[in-house]
Amino acid sequence: RAGMSSLLTAISPCVCPAALWLAAAVEVHTAKEVVAVNGTNQRLKCTFSSSSPVSQQLSVSWNFQPEDLSAHEPVFYFLKEPYQPPSGRFKDRVTWDGNIERHDVSIMVWNLKPSDNGTFTCQVTNWPDVYGTIGEVRLRVVQKVSFSEIHFLAVAIGSASGLMIIVVTAVIICRQHRRKARDRRTEAADTER
Repeated sequence: RAGMSSLLTAISPCVCPAALWLAAAVEVHTAKEVVAVNGTNQRLKCTFSSSSPVSQQLSVSWNFQPEDLSAHEPVFYFLKEPYQPPSGRFKDRVTWDGNIERHDVSIMVWNLKPSDNGTFTCQVTNWPDVYGTIGEVRLRVVQKVSFSEIHFLAVAIGSASGLMIIVVTAVIICRQHRRKARDRRTEAADTER
């Protein structure tokens, strides 16, 4: 028994930090996929939860993996204040759109291009929670909607609106008809009395 007790004493310092590490991990939450139109701006939302209060050492890293799976590129960094990339495809095209106190570390990407198709990753460390999940957002940049699609959408919305007007009008007419019939019956009953 003494041997088992000393073995547990020796193991427990190794087990406890691992358990604390699992409990203290930062969880990052993102939309899995975002579709945006070429030439527009898109907010990439990223929020986090942490078992520790927001630290002065909290840092946020946004990176980008193009669809062709070439090298990762830095997109944005935050440590006490936002830092834009000094070079690369996102230079002067990304701004901070988060609020640390609300656990929001989102960014805005401006003037989207088809070359921006790929996966953005959002990683947060909040000392002492330095480990955790990495959020991923797959961005798909599509061409502008064609005239035929807009025309089809307008016809669909117009048809649905017209149908709603017909249904509402029919309901009102039926109610008025029933009310008039009820009023006639009431008058006939009063006359018989």
